[in-house]
Parts: sequence; C-alpha cells; structure tokens
Amino acid sequence: MKQKQKILFIINPISGIGRQKKVEQNLDLFLDKDKFDYQISYTSYAHHATALSLAAVLKGFDVVVAVGGDGSINDCIRGLVSTGVTLGIVPAGSGNGLARCLNIPLSVEDAIKCINNQKTLEIDSIKLNDTFYASIAGIGFDAMIAQEFSKTQTRGFQPYLKLVLQHYPHYQQQNYTLVIDGKEITTQALFISFANSKQFGFNTEIAPNAELNDGLIDIVIVKKPPLPLLLWTAQLLFFHKFDKSIYVETYQAKHIVVKNMDKMSINLDGEYVELNGDLDFSIVPKSLKVIIP
Repeated sequence: MKQKQKILFIINPISGIGRQKKVEQNLDLFLDKDKFDYQISYTSYAHHATALSLAAVLKGFDVVVAVGGDGSINDCIRGLVSTGVTLGIVPAGSGNGLARCLNIPLSVEDAIKCINNQKTLEIDSIKLNDTFYASIAGIGFDAMIAQEFSKTQTRGFQPYLKLVLQHYPHYQQQNYTLVIDGKEITTQALFISFANSKQFGFNTEIAPNAELNDGLIDIVIVKKPPLPLLLWTAQLLFFHKFDKSIYVETYQAKHIVVKNMDKMSINLDGEYVELNGDLDFSIVPKSLKVIIP
C-alpha cells in the first residue's frame, strides 16, 4: 500500500474576502484521505506562515498548502524555496494573481480537488536582497498605493481603484538607475515592475510575456500617461496587451540592480515593505514545485 503524504494547510484567518472560512469543512468533504494525512495551522501574526513552512520542512511534510492571498502565498514560499517540499494553493485573497496565472480554481472545493490530482510544475522564484517572491514586485507609484492600501480596512478591486484615482493626478514620476544584466540605464517612471508571473491579480496582466519557468525576470517600466489617456492605457491590462502601450518599456534579464542610497518602498505581491540601499533582483530557476490543475 502506498504511503500517505503528509500535508499541512496554513490558513490566514483574516485574508481577502472570507473564503478561507470554508476550508476546514471542505477539507473534510473533498480532500482524498487515501492519499493524504493532513493538519491545519492558523497564522497569528505577520509572516507567521514563513515560520510554519520552515517547521513543516523540518518535520518531514511533503506538501504545504497556502490558504490565502498572494501575500500569504509569498510567506509560505520563503520557507519552501529550494527545499523540495511542494507548495499547494487554495486561493482566498482578493486579487489571487499567482493562482490565476497557474490556472488554479478560485473555488475552495475545486482547489482542493486540484490538490488531490497531485500534478506539479517546477517554477522559478526571484530573490530580492534577502527575501524571495514568486510573482511581482514593484517600485514607485505601485508601492505608494500598496502602502495606502495597507491602511484600509476593506479589500478588493474597488478600494484599490479608488486609491489609484485619488493619488494619480498628483504623483510625480521618479528617476531610477537600473543595472540590467550588467548594462546600466537611467529612466523616469511612474512605476517599475519586476515580474516572474504575468499578472497583479484581478486578471490584470502587467507582464504578458512573463513565464513562471523561463529563467528570466520581466522588467516593465511604465511612464505616466496624461490623465485623459489613463483609462485607455489601463484597459490594456485587462486585454493582455499592456506591453503594446507607448508608455511601457519591457526588458528580460536574470539579474537586476536598482541603485538606491536611501530607503525604498516596494510593493511585494501586494505587501508594502521598505528596504535600505540597492535592490538586488536575481532569478532562482525552477526552485519551487507547485501543484497545478
């Protein structure tokens, strides 16, 4: 008889829009008990999921499932990169960018059934200074909105859009110096994204050419469109043609340095963080095994 796999579900109890509340009941109904022995852990403080994931690796778990949004998934990823332990995802956030990019079902029931099938894909991760992420990081206006969004009590697309429209008219482009695979460029930008996956979430594709396992980081430099053209430019995000805009430059690279003498604000998969000094992005090829449909 084949030995059961040990699987840990890490649940963020305050994630997204409340979908995580259905998980315990759905696990009992839909998880294949012939394949898995499962446990559940709830996070109780910021980045607790990283510690829980690291502990799961040391305890010999085969699979760690992140139940939450992109921030919760990233916390788990930081404990799993290059360990050989498989990541599962039950989307319970608002945007769910990585889950959408991997075509993971957004319903709890279907996401659990996806785990039962045990099909996996090896994807890249990106190392940013001393941390890791698997989807998208951004600087500039993107990071400023992430900071403002972190102060709000509500989640979802509408509150995010409201903040964008509120701050956009007054935000000034910033000057940036980047070293892209050894070649230095200077540019002005509204924001710059460093993408492993295609989308922010909500089916908005900031980097339509990005692939999760191509060994490359997609750099998307976005200039500030005039206000009358903002809506037209933003619509390209939903039609997967954002890179066609005259206000967008794209590059692909394995290593990028953003030169910086002070603190810099970053949107790290929806989480606002600040880092000191240069930002060093490097690709870590096929360093994470993920369950997919």
